[in-house]
Amino acid sequence: MLWVNTKRIIRTGFLSFWRNGFVSLSSILVMTVTLFSIIAVIFTNVILESVLNDLKSKVDVNVYFIVNAGESDIMQMKGTLEKLAEVASVKYVSREQALAEFKDKHKDDYLTIQGLNELGDNPLGARLNIVAKDPSQYEGIVKMIEEKNALATPEASIIDKVNYQQNKVVIDRLSAIIVGAKQFGFLLALVMIIISVLITLNTIRLVIYMSREEINIMRLVGASNMYVRGPFIVGGMIYGVISAVLAMILFWPITLWLAGATTDFFGGVNLYHYYIQNFFQIFIIVLGAGMLLGAISSFLAVRKYLKI
Repeated sequence: MLWVNTKRIIRTGFLSFWRNGFVSLSSILVMTVTLFSIIAVIFTNVILESVLNDLKSKVDVNVYFIVNAGESDIMQMKGTLEKLAEVASVKYVSREQALAEFKDKHKDDYLTIQGLNELGDNPLGARLNIVAKDPSQYEGIVKMIEEKNALATPEASIIDKVNYQQNKVVIDRLSAIIVGAKQFGFLLALVMIIISVLITLNTIRLVIYMSREEINIMRLVGASNMYVRGPFIVGGMIYGVISAVLAMILFWPITLWLAGATTDFFGGVNLYHYYIQNFFQIFIIVLGAGMLLGAISSFLAVRKYLKI
């Protein structure tokens, strides 16, 4: 009996969809715009994440060592830092590399290069370049380094300085930007979902209003609430499926058009490549959102406006 009722509900939902062609088309168009907006939010978050990751990679902390620090001791500290969960990468820069970088940076400063040559020896020590997974974690990493250094005697200490305090303002500002950006992305998605539900709800309400006499007859002959709601929920899910396909098709040329601009200006992310590589994942998300949105909107519209 349950399977028979289910088949009837599905068949009635499809018949209602075709019978109310113009209204169904209107509902699909509204939902397509809704799902298109959801895809736009997804890609906005991708661009935002790419920009933030690019900014993160440009913020780091350097640990400078004294000139006579042993390489084995430095590499031992490097290994300890790499084991920390908060650390993304640790790069070792030898004294020779540090000197080469210094000369390249000041190649147009004749007096500096001349003074360096007159010294006859490399005055620069090696360093470790530390990149954290999140800018807010630098403080904890530096604190651990300073605690280890404090345990060593002045004669045994190999650390000259850590440039965290010089970069602290930039790191704190970047951390605030990341937190704000994530909150903005969440609020934007939440607002879009609420607007989508309200618009779709009002559109599907029109379909249900046109079927009010049919609903009354079904109620008079003893149809259950679920049997009455079922065809409208099926219809709403059909709107969601078709709208998801249309939204994905419409977004394809936009990603192609914006591919060059996003690559040049937004941290190197190519929207078109991202769209192609993640097509099925995005489609599943949009399809699920469309079907769920249509089903929930239909359920609420029948319940609230037709007093079932």
